[in-house]
Amino acid sequence: MKISPPTAIIFDCDGVLVDSEVLSSEAHAKALTAIGYPITPEEALRRFQGLSEYQMYDVIAADWGRPLPPDYDDRYKATITDIYRYKLQPIDGVVEVVTGIDLPKGVASNSAAGMLDMKLRHVGLYDQFAPNIFSISQVKRGKPAPDLYLYAAEHMGVAPGDCLVIEDSVPGLRAARSAGMRVLGFTGATHAGQKPDAKLLAEGALLTFDDMRALPALLEDIRASA
Repeated sequence: MKISPPTAIIFDCDGVLVDSEVLSSEAHAKALTAIGYPITPEEALRRFQGLSEYQMYDVIAADWGRPLPPDYDDRYKATITDIYRYKLQPIDGVVEVVTGIDLPKGVASNSAAGMLDMKLRHVGLYDQFAPNIFSISQVKRGKPAPDLYLYAAEHMGVAPGDCLVIEDSVPGLRAARSAGMRVLGFTGATHAGQKPDAKLLAEGALLTFDDMRALPALLEDIRASA
């Protein structure tokens, strides 16, 4: 039986639209080490990529045996906001690619709403996606639960099975697959130096790619084979 071509495309944000994972991990490592939870940026990236900040805080509290200080989130957000202003860049080629996509498109991110909007505005992508910008702030459970992708599909007026998702992390891929969506794994961000293709393929990605400029051709191939 032939599978219908996708009628909408949904992007993760961090590591797919913006090259932010390394910056976030550096900021968390610095802040956590300062309060007595020593961790390197590399370890923070490995352990927490794809999780929301609050999911990450729960993991740390369980490991540490006590919760993070009440003001940790505010201190971290102040630090990372300053870093983003000076260092945050879009994924190479993504602005041109997103602008040229002729399908309805959205963003579904484990970032809080304010932070997500700031990142998209900073790299000039907010207007390309609004109003289809969906954050963990709008659902009860973030990725890897399917809630966020199901919420995005519902509000875009598209059946989950007709959505194609672009993801870079295992939690994100699990969320999209649990929602009944097809997924392409992107491995071209700075943090993907070790090329996690095998992990993404093992979780059900149709394929992986490391150059965002290849996405239009991949979409055409998917349409042609449907």
